[in-house]
Amino acid sequence: MKKALLVVSFGTSYHDTCEKNIVACERALAASCPDRTLFRAFTSGMIIRKLRQRDNLHIDTPLAALQKLAEQGYQDVAIQSLHIINGDEYEKIVREVQTMRPLFKRLVIGAPLLSSHEDYLHLMQALSRQMPLVAPDERVVFMGHGASHHAFAAYACLDHMMAAHRFPARVGAVESYPEIDVVIDSLRHEGVKAVHLMPLMLVAGDHAINDMASDDEDSWKTQFERVGIAATPWLQGLGENADIRAMFVQHLQQALEQSLEVAA
Repeated sequence: MKKALLVVSFGTSYHDTCEKNIVACERALAASCPDRTLFRAFTSGMIIRKLRQRDNLHIDTPLAALQKLAEQGYQDVAIQSLHIINGDEYEKIVREVQTMRPLFKRLVIGAPLLSSHEDYLHLMQALSRQMPLVAPDERVVFMGHGASHHAFAAYACLDHMMAAHRFPARVGAVESYPEIDVVIDSLRHEGVKAVHLMPLMLVAGDHAINDMASDDEDSWKTQFERVGIAATPWLQGLGENADIRAMFVQHLQQALEQSLEVAA
């Protein structure tokens, strides 16, 4: 029976960032499933269109990828999401998978990065290995994407757990709570003098480059500096972190094992 591994991410139009993060995750996942042929899909229609128009590069949506796999005779397909939270993008994948299920003998999907209590603890351990050493009056501030979906609560949960574990970092979100002004106000009251800014995103793309690290008037770097807190940006996506890649591999293996248990 032909077996496939479909790795699904939001995507990026930055080729070097894609290589460092998405390709690195794909390689780790493929190495954990040597009996499967690797395929890629992006969930962002905007990025898919940009790559097609700019580079003549064709990336499938998850639905299109599954249709092609069925046509090519793949009957056992494992999907791994590279999304951070169980939000709109992931739920869309799940819905599409359900519609395609009758075309396959086995179709499984691995969960996003933050899907269990243990994931939050593992993520903090993984992040600690990429963070610089900080003085007592310094913190690392991670930039999450945020969401209108109720899964945005994952960012606040991670921020709360960091505080509970006395972890020297905070979490803010671009498009939802915790807003950056909430984080800045809190750190000012703690007497923090300097921060290191890091993306809590698979890739260091537009949000990291423009909203976090730039000298724009409303960037996170500028907002911290405006209140007298020095800010040093680090443009490293989560996909560059080997421990985070290992978390995605674990989620994929868990999904495969659970499907075998159900079948048994």
